[in-house]
Formats: sequence, structure tokens, C-alpha cells
Amino acid sequence: MFDATTRSGGTATVSPRTAATELAVVTVAGPVPPAAPTGFTARLTRVVLSPWSRLSLLVALLASAATAVLLLRPQELLTDGWPPQLGGATAAVAYAVAYGLCTVAFVPRPLLNLAAGALFGAQLGLASALAGTVLGAGIAFCLGRVLGQEALRPLLRGKWLKAADGQLSRHGFRSMLAARLFPGVPFAAANYCAAVSRMGLPPFLLATALGSVPNTAAYVVAGARASTPTSPAFLIALACIALPGLAGAVVAWRKRHRLRGR
Repeated sequence: MFDATTRSGGTATVSPRTAATELAVVTVAGPVPPAAPTGFTARLTRVVLSPWSRLSLLVALLASAATAVLLLRPQELLTDGWPPQLGGATAAVAYAVAYGLCTVAFVPRPLLNLAAGALFGAQLGLASALAGTVLGAGIAFCLGRVLGQEALRPLLRGKWLKAADGQLSRHGFRSMLAARLFPGVPFAAANYCAAVSRMGLPPFLLATALGSVPNTAAYVVAGARASTPTSPAFLIALACIALPGLAGAVVAWRKRHRLRGR
């Protein structure tokens, strides 16, 4: 019989049926997974890569960027001390990169938009400012998504927070487009709210680019025409800045009173 195990010269010989059975057991069970790493290094890795550690890193990065802006004041370099060797399209590209980094560090966008118009004129300044807006929004979104989303999503328990998260997650493009068009929504807050939600990066960037055109164009034209404050272009730009802001303030005031009435 083939089931028997024979010994010849002190050497054990396994029958073919027994070997096939053992092979089948190993195949079904699969390879044994390696044991999880233990020890100080493994614990340190888990702590460093934990959601709250990454969130702490994000807060530290943003605080450092804001402190650097307060101490070094790069906005003065952008508006007053732009390198003279840079000109034309090269200068506009460099300004767009600096613009994006400054928005991540919470430099106000209106100041940067006015400077873009003063430095490059209406057309090139608008292109540079919009590119910097999209770049800064993309950087903030990626930082918030990688370092903050996993830690902050479990905290979305309130009614309003859940509603905002659901709106951004299901209707991300149109929600972000409305946020960019509405003058009362802070730029940085919209970036990080979108990052914590389940909104995708491409619709976020597209909505930012389209929704930022009206407000950005108004500030850029105002900066380009600041030397002639009585010109029609300057006055129209001021009206485009003031009227949406006034409308946003009225809407916010009415909603606040409605909520108080409830």
C-alpha cells in the first residue's frame, strides 16, 4: 500500500498520499504571515505615523509659516523689492510660486492680488495671481489631506459639521465653486475643510480656479489702475470688490438673525 511509511537504512520515506495531503494543507492555509515588528523602534514608528502626530506636524508647519511671515515679511519683497533681473513671463511665474507659498502661510490674498496688478498689469497679473491661488490651494489641500484628515474626520459629530462634510463630499465641485464666489468664506478655511472631507483634488482645483476669477480680477485691476484712481477701470474694480462684500455681509446678518429666532 502507498499509505505506509517505510524506513530504509535509517531514512524515513513518506508515502505519496501523505505528501500530497501535507501539500494541500499548506496550499489552503497559505504562507504564514510574518510576525508584527515589536520593540522600541516599532512603537516609535506607530507613534510618529499616528493621525494625531501627523495633525500636530501640520499645526507646527502652519504655525512656523505664519511666524516666518510675521518676522520676515515676504509680502514687502513681493510688493516693493522684486528682483530687477526678473521680467516678463519669468517674473510672473516666480510671483505665482511665491504667491502660492504665501497663501499657505496666511498672507492675505487681496494684498497679493493688488501687488500682482501693480507689478504686471491687468492681464499678466491676473494670470499670475490665479496660478498662485490654485497652487496655494493645492498645497494646503494636500497638507490637510495627508496630515489632518484621518485625525479630524472622527470629530465631525455636530449637526452643522456633518452637513458641511456631506455637502463637500457629495457635491464637492459646486460647493467649492460657491465658496470661492462668496466673499465671506476665508480662503484657508475652505482649503482645509475640503481636505478633511472626501472631496477629490481635481474638482477642488477646478472649482478654485473658476470661482476665484471675479474677486481676483477685481483686485488685480484695482492694483494695475491704482495710479489713476479716477479712471473708470479703477472705479469699476472698486465696485466689484465692495458690492459682493456688502451683499455677503447682508446675507450673513440675515442668517444670523434667523438662527437667533429659532
